[in-house]
Amino acid sequence: MSKYYMEIDLSSIDGNAYAIMGAAQRILKKAGATPEEIDEYLKESMSGDYENLVATVGKWLVVV
Repeated sequence: MSKYYMEIDLSSIDGNAYAIMGAAQRILKKAGATPEEIDEYLKESMSGDYENLVATVGKWLVVV
């Protein structure tokens, strides 16, 4: 279950990690995430490889 019920369509985003992180960050901000929560998301998403990034996005948002 995602923390925020906002959707992110990964197929519509350039597949590089920075593009995904930026899109997720914008959606989280729009959803009302605090700056601290966004920092937490960014730290978690950068703490591993690409698969970790995608899994982290799925923890915070609804991936479609």
